[in-house]
Amino acid sequence: MATKSTILLPCLVMILVLLVEIQANRTEVPAAEPEPDNNLFMHGVTQGSLQPQECSPHCTARCSATAYKKPCMFFCQKCCAKCLCVPPGTYGNKQSCPCYNNWKTKRGGPKCP
Repeated sequence: MATKSTILLPCLVMILVLLVEIQANRTEVPAAEPEPDNNLFMHGVTQGSLQPQECSPHCTARCSATAYKKPCMFFCQKCCAKCLCVPPGTYGNKQSCPCYNNWKTKRGGPKCP
């Protein structure tokens, strides 16, 4: 009887250790969830992420709320051609495109709308 318990006890301990390790591995590595496709939202927002031919639709969106569409479009497209990005929205958010933000006029004002 003693030989059965000496064999059974280590086997039970080994099974218990294996179960604990399996459970620990399950909690450490969560299943990879598919990320939402934010690429369309970020496309054109970061510096160098646009092709020159993609500037026009982004500038149209950027200048959609202004009363001065012609100058806005002119300078937006000029800035986009140089920086290859256009900040999101119709105003502000220039921190997402440093080149766009830092290009200044001779007087020191912002060149890009």
